[in-house]
Amino acid sequence: MHFISQELEDYIEQHSEKEPELLAALNKETYQKILLPRMLSGHFQGRVLSMLSKLIRPVNILEIGTYTGYSALCLCEGMQENGVLHTIDIKDELTDFQRKYFDRSSWGNQIVQHLGEAIDIIPNLDIKFDLVFIDADKENYLNYYELMVPKMNRGGIILSDNVLWSGKVLEPLQPNDISTKVLLEYNEHLKNDPRVETVLLPIRDGLTVSRVL
Repeated sequence: MHFISQELEDYIEQHSEKEPELLAALNKETYQKILLPRMLSGHFQGRVLSMLSKLIRPVNILEIGTYTGYSALCLCEGMQENGVLHTIDIKDELTDFQRKYFDRSSWGNQIVQHLGEAIDIIPNLDIKFDLVFIDADKENYLNYYELMVPKMNRGGIILSDNVLWSGKVLEPLQPNDISTKVLLEYNEHLKNDPRVETVLLPIRDGLTVSRVL
């Protein structure tokens, strides 16, 4: 997931905004107690998400893929006072862990957790969104995107994580590698979709920023 040296990553973190104390605690506990802690956004990407949210100033945010709640809290940092963040995940064993940190933040009562398949939940959200963060099962990225574009306000931003997929997007495609196949299609689709303008950033494992026209 990392394309630059650890030394350079350390330098980048040292010269970016400091990780808030609550997120540092969440980061630490995730690595201590939760499986696959590398799925957590982490300090640098978290500050990027926070900065983007502060620039966008969203009212309604949707996150597809909560994990332990780190990225949700980063996105909340730019949310307007009357804003709401909806976050969807399929793992019920993480719900209490997420809520513990949500309620320790300033946005506890503005974060709505949805448990279940995003494919089923998104059509029932009668909301127009200003900011969406897609960070769930890669096989459904195209489906999530197509569900979300009609639900976006004009000028809204769709963020898509892991779009470089540890560099596999440049390697020969293996017949059974469905995730890489879908991500290749996804990246091409976003570039050519006339409904959005897109830039792919080489941040961590790849982060696409798509602005809805």
